[in-house]
Amino acid sequence: MKGNTLINIVGPTATGKTSLAISVATHFKTEIISSDSRQFYKEMKIGTAVPSEEELAAARHHFIRHLSIEDAYNVGMFERDALQLLETLFLKHEVVVMAGGSGLYSNAVVQGLDEFPEVPPIVRKELNERLQQEGIASLQSQLKILDPGYYEQADIENPHRIMRALEICLATGKPFSTFLNKPRPKRPFNSINIGLTADRKVIYDRIDQRVDIMVANGLIEEAQALHPKKHLNALQTVGYRELFNYFEGEWALDFAISEIKKNTRRFAKRQLTWYRKDESIRWFEHETAHQQIVEEISSLIEKKEA
Repeated sequence: MKGNTLINIVGPTATGKTSLAISVATHFKTEIISSDSRQFYKEMKIGTAVPSEEELAAARHHFIRHLSIEDAYNVGMFERDALQLLETLFLKHEVVVMAGGSGLYSNAVVQGLDEFPEVPPIVRKELNERLQQEGIASLQSQLKILDPGYYEQADIENPHRIMRALEICLATGKPFSTFLNKPRPKRPFNSINIGLTADRKVIYDRIDQRVDIMVANGLIEEAQALHPKKHLNALQTVGYRELFNYFEGEWALDFAISEIKKNTRRFAKRQLTWYRKDESIRWFEHETAHQQIVEEISSLIEKKEA
């Protein structure tokens, strides 16, 4: 597989990663792997901004709505499945595109996962009980004390991520972050990391517009149908949690929608914090002409092959 290249397109939500990925895939006559973990689930179409039918037809996509929310799936499984798929795709294409806003998932493919010690089942059980009894705020507060560095970069609204970090802290007595970024095996392909960004106000405005479009397209009805299964990990997601509170009479609808916007903006901020640490990412403003980015990618591929 020497000489094969994975083009990894990242960046905060609502910056146009899908559109760029299609342009790049079209240019190189190749296929796209989605690394957006929210888009894996077939029941969550509207609230996860799944590519439109036209976009999916423009280039072949993988890992889009291929699972049910009932399926147990995690980043380790995605790493395994994506690497197996890449091995097949690189038999047909010298270049493959990957795009998505889930930094942990794209990093798993490009760099590999960190290794963590085994956690006693009792630790996980106690954390789950605390989540049910005290809510996520209690776990967030404890993580901020035990590992403030990871707390600042983590998706703290994601209970699965919070519990995973806490269980390592509690089981080992060491911060979760100390197990991150260890040396990992070298991948049998080259990687080029491309980032899309924009002024924060532009990103926030685009997020607000996107949420309004989701609501107009049926997000409330989609979330209502999923409400009976709100306990599933896949549904611990911005855009659904807030509406579940509305269905249960805790919030007014207007407030729930405003919370979706606020929490999505917070998510975008955390995405930027995550990606800014990676010095290998070549950043472009979201309005940059796709042809210019494609030319830059072509030049980078040539340099890597030289």
